[in-house]
Amino acid sequence: MILQALTEYYQALEREGKIDAPGWIKVKVSYALCLAMDGTLERVDFMQTKQAKGKKMVLAPQSISLPAPVKRTVGVAANFLCDNSSYFLGIDNKGKSQRTQECFAACKALHESLLKDVDSPAAQAVLAFFRTWDPQEARENPALQEHLDGILAGGNLIFRTAEGFVHNDPAIQQAWENDYNAAGDGPQGICLVTGAMGPIENIHPSIKNVAGAQSSGAALVSFNAPAFCSYGKEQNLNAPTGKYASFAYTSALNHLLADRDHVFRIGDATVVCWSRNAKPAYAALFEGVAFGSAVPSYTESDLRGMVKSLCAGQPVIYQEDKLDPNMDFYVLGLSPNAARLSVRFFLHNTFKGFLDNVQAHYRRLEVVRPAYDKFETLPLWRLLNETVNQNSRDKSPAPDLAGEVLRAVLLNTRYPATLLNGVTLRIRAEREVTRGRAAILKAYYIKLSETANRENPDIPKEVLQVSLNPDANNIPYTLGRLFSVLEAIQESANPGLNATIKDKYFNSAAATPAIIFPVLTNLAQKHLKKLCSSNRGLSIVYDKQLTELFSKLDGTEYPARLNLPQQGSFQLGYYHQTQARYQKKEEPKHV
Repeated sequence: MILQALTEYYQALEREGKIDAPGWIKVKVSYALCLAMDGTLERVDFMQTKQAKGKKMVLAPQSISLPAPVKRTVGVAANFLCDNSSYFLGIDNKGKSQRTQECFAACKALHESLLKDVDSPAAQAVLAFFRTWDPQEARENPALQEHLDGILAGGNLIFRTAEGFVHNDPAIQQAWENDYNAAGDGPQGICLVTGAMGPIENIHPSIKNVAGAQSSGAALVSFNAPAFCSYGKEQNLNAPTGKYASFAYTSALNHLLADRDHVFRIGDATVVCWSRNAKPAYAALFEGVAFGSAVPSYTESDLRGMVKSLCAGQPVIYQEDKLDPNMDFYVLGLSPNAARLSVRFFLHNTFKGFLDNVQAHYRRLEVVRPAYDKFETLPLWRLLNETVNQNSRDKSPAPDLAGEVLRAVLLNTRYPATLLNGVTLRIRAEREVTRGRAAILKAYYIKLSETANRENPDIPKEVLQVSLNPDANNIPYTLGRLFSVLEAIQESANPGLNATIKDKYFNSAAATPAIIFPVLTNLAQKHLKKLCSSNRGLSIVYDKQLTELFSKLDGTEYPARLNLPQQGSFQLGYYHQTQARYQKKEEPKHV
């Protein structure tokens, strides 16, 4: 399914002229060897340009459409019209002269084979170069001296004549395409991707720009050990993919990964997304909504309006493209695994379907927001950060967690238990219930109730509210509210304390209330007595709050222990009561 979707995406890009034709691919080039018509090397042109890297401008190789390079292993394999100094010049700085001679000989043989019948001055110049070039004298060639160190460092080289770059010559292009489209080395068979009969690709092109993977590229489809093989088939013949399909899916995926503005990191996964018709506006809007990325020229109100229309099944215009809510949309997460790639997740739905699920997720997360928090919604990265110790050196969430949470959001399924465990551990360690942690507790238990189709008596619906529910009678929720009031009394009576009851008793109060609350209520009476002498009005307010909360307990004994859902009710009660303390009261309207 992944390869079919990427092949369709490639075909859509090719129809719009946004990607190279089969046999051609973007390659990074550092130098051009300028040849005279008799094959003499006249000079070397520096091809690197200043490019943005983060906030800096750095020199980097140009990306040029060139004949697709072969995928190298440990053997000698030459590329056509673009390669490093070992193949083009027969020199390098690796100190293996025998291998370097073999590389040059292979490159010379490849160009002789492809260009011998091409009637073109550029082709004849390249052939003359290989026939006359002497690797033994290459290092002393005056044309190389200015850039010799850079050339030996391994940058890619191309050819150029007075008429222009050799790879742009029409006759040479046709010769390459004829050779590429001819039957390859692999056996003939039926491609599992397209269903067409043709040559099967034994080694697929590499996938680049996946974070953490090898810089030279990694394989998405690969068989490299007898345990993975069957019926005597070797390498990728175990999953026969035609030459066209293997080029198409790798080109499409490399095209997606090369667009750094629309590639996201979720844990150790590199995430890309695309629509079947290859319109970039779908991915841009989706990333703004699902990942919280900045969307230029549009306000949050604009985005909400467009998402609402799409979820209602109505097309919208975004970035001059008309977005169809029923368009097929794909999300792919890849993680590095040595020389290969692991598929963390691959999700397929209509564009509307994904947006519906994301909006349902945001509704579950909705919780009262502190005044200092500027985020209207909680993007995924903020949720994952709530499971991480921000004082640690490595602030990345658990690798599996990120993919599991994203999958749960986009498929509208249960959140992973590891998300709840991560948040619970951070609350216990830091004794802090932040907006993000409260939102995760609320969303997790709401979705759990929806999935089970019944209310959890330990954390009922009356607890899972956006803001404080003063009418809730749930005992753990009331105890959480009570703890917040007791903390406020202590802070008001003793301003500037270095440590409050939250620092000393929060975890034990949430786990074993029967042991802790008698101590805290006795302490609160002393604090109220002290507060009464300095601020009688405030002490009366707190006394009323305590009376209201004790009346909800109605003489019930404090529970000896609270289980995990009950502790969640306690933590939500604490958060709601604390936030209510800082909310501005609405002024009565004059009629």
